[in-house]
Amino acid sequence: MITEKLEMWQVLQRQALPLEIKVQMSLNRVRVWYDEFLGEVYVAFSGGKDSTVLLHLVRSLYPEVIGVFVDTGLEYPEVREFVKSFENVVWLRPAMNFKEIIARYGYPIISKEVAHKIDEIRNTKSEKLRNKRLYGDDRGYGKLADKWKFLINSNFKISDKCCDILKINPSKKYERETGQRCIRGAMASESRLRLMNYLRHGCNSFGNRPMSNPIAFWTDNDVWDYIAKYNLRYCKIYDLGYKRTGCMFCMFGIHMSGGKDKFELMKKTHPKMYDYCVNKLGCGEVMRFVTNKMEFKV
Repeated sequence: MITEKLEMWQVLQRQALPLEIKVQMSLNRVRVWYDEFLGEVYVAFSGGKDSTVLLHLVRSLYPEVIGVFVDTGLEYPEVREFVKSFENVVWLRPAMNFKEIIARYGYPIISKEVAHKIDEIRNTKSEKLRNKRLYGDDRGYGKLADKWKFLINSNFKISDKCCDILKINPSKKYERETGQRCIRGAMASESRLRLMNYLRHGCNSFGNRPMSNPIAFWTDNDVWDYIAKYNLRYCKIYDLGYKRTGCMFCMFGIHMSGGKDKFELMKKTHPKMYDYCVNKLGCGEVMRFVTNKMEFKV
C-alpha cells in the first residue's frame, strides 16, 4: 500500500465536509486498514472522547476488534472507571512511572519539540548537533526558539521522553507480541505536530510502524456531534470542565495558559492529586519558573 500525502488545501477541504460524509470516509479507511492486516488490528483507547468515537466507529464494522488502554498512572480516576466499563479492552502498563521518569530524564514542559531540543543541547556529545539546536543549520532550521533559551540554564531536568516511555513503548511491545496494527484517534486539528504528520502520511500510514488515523480530518465539533447523534456514553471528566483527558501531570502547553486551565481546575476537582503533582513531584516549582520568566503568573 502507498501512504497518502496531502496539501494544506485538501486538509481544509476535508475538515469542512459534513459529518455524514466524514463518517463514511473514515469507515472506508478502517475497512482498508482491517483488510490490509487481515483483521489483526486494535484501537488505541484512552477513554477520551476521540477514542470513544473511534472505538464505536470501528466496532460498528468489526465488533470483535480489541481496545488497548495504556494505564500510565497519570489518568484521571474518572477516565479509568470509564474504560473499565467497556468489554474486550486490554490494559497495558509501562516499565517506569512518572516519578521515576522525571528523576532520571526530566520534566515534560512547553512541548515535545522544545523539550527534545533542550535535552539535546544539554546532553549531546555532538558539538555539531548542539550548534544546530542553538543556532540552526545553514538554512536556519532545527534551532530552539530564542524565547525558550532561558530554559537551558534552569536548575531542573527537561525531557520529552515521558510520552515514549509511558505510552509509545508499551504499545510497540504489544504490537510486537501480537502482530496487531494500531488504529488511533489523533486529529490534525489538535496540534501543529499532528497536522504535519497528517500532511505527510494521510490517514493510513504504512511506514516502519504502520498507523491508522481514520478520523484525522475531523474536528472537536464533529466528535461531539457524533456523540450526540449516536447517544454515546462519554467520560464524565468533561462535565467537570476539562477539555482534554491526557496525562494529569503533563506540562506541555503550560505556556499557553500559565496553568490557569488544567492545573487550577485540578486543584478544585482532584486536590490530593494536585498537591502530589505540584508540591511533592516538584511540578509547581517548574511551572513557577517558566511563568515568572514570561509575562504571566500561575
